Amino acid sequence: MIKLIKSTFHREAETRRALAEFVLHQDVLSMNEQCRAFEEAFAARQGRRYAVFVGNGSVADLLLIQALLNEGRLRRGDRVGVSALTWPTNVMPLIQLGLEPVAIDCALDTLNVSPYTLEPHIGGLRALFLTNVLGFCDDLPRLREMCRDRGVLLLEDNCEALGSMTAGTLLGNFSLASTFSFFVGHHLSTVEGGMVCTDDEDLHERLVISRAHGWDRNLSPDRQARLRADAGVDDFYARYTFHDLASNFRPTELAGFIGNRQIRYWDEIVGARAAHFARFGQAMAGNADLHRYDLSHMDLVSNFAMPVVCRTPELAGKYRAEFEAAGVEIRPVIAGDITRQPFYRRHVRDTAECPVAGLVHTNGFYFGNNPDLTEDEVATLCELLGG
Repeated sequence: MIKLIKSTFHREAETRRALAEFVLHQDVLSMNEQCRAFEEAFAARQGRRYAVFVGNGSVADLLLIQALLNEGRLRRGDRVGVSALTWPTNVMPLIQLGLEPVAIDCALDTLNVSPYTLEPHIGGLRALFLTNVLGFCDDLPRLREMCRDRGVLLLEDNCEALGSMTAGTLLGNFSLASTFSFFVGHHLSTVEGGMVCTDDEDLHERLVISRAHGWDRNLSPDRQARLRADAGVDDFYARYTFHDLASNFRPTELAGFIGNRQIRYWDEIVGARAAHFARFGQAMAGNADLHRYDLSHMDLVSNFAMPVVCRTPELAGKYRAEFEAAGVEIRPVIAGDITRQPFYRRHVRDTAECPVAGLVHTNGFYFGNNPDLTEDEVATLCELLGG
């Protein structure tokens, strides 16, 4: 069987041995030096000034929105655009924190929000929380320009696109801040884990405070001194002084240790996924049953799953059956059209239809793109895609 998730970590055996040795000899397993080292390494590799490590990718989204509310860049009731084709925890934090999601349809040739699909909505938005769907993107430089011209905060959920590039820039670097996931099925696995990246110093401070109860103990000494002076507390009371709305989203040293091991393999992991994607695209190219993607604007596509969108529901049923009969584990394309999800219909007033996301919902599925796929497995997947 070609499983959606083939392993817990890249180079699993050696990673497990190293982790076991670490646990046996490490005194502190709560967030500490390994987590800080992973933040520094990830920020450097991604090319961002700051990275804030958290317990998973979903709370990375929630933390980012909470920090922006605490900072005053977002206010309750603001309308925030979201990709209609996305994962629910890109949308749920907006609802939970009193913002109004606005679903924006995708373009069929990229599966992402495009300048064309954004234009009718942008005038009423305070922010755009863009999902870089399955390693793809649309015209991100133009989307960034549109947001800048209209005073719209641009945020990226990059949980599905680590390593992908367009216009010479890594996805996740076009925005004020971006989020990442290190779930076991994603590019870099820490089993569970997430990251928020930004170049903005003030936002970074808010993220650090809101990650851990609202206290200041993980800030630099000069920032601590400023906050304590503003609050009128001495160093004793500062230990249990809470400066803003927060939760406890801290990761563990185990996750930090694994992250520091796995980030060594960034190029190996991303390169293998990109090579597989190129072969899958070639296999699909001559198959009239499937929609083709136009990603000629991208320098590199790195995804953890390969989307397949058929031209009719009947063809979708046929291909799903063929993939499953061949032992390939498949899933819907993310959460499909997010506006069809029960939580969305229950909590969001927006009733605008998203026909392309709806088509992907009805006619699409995906299979895993793992760096350790064997040559036989890749050949099998290409044969199925060729029709």
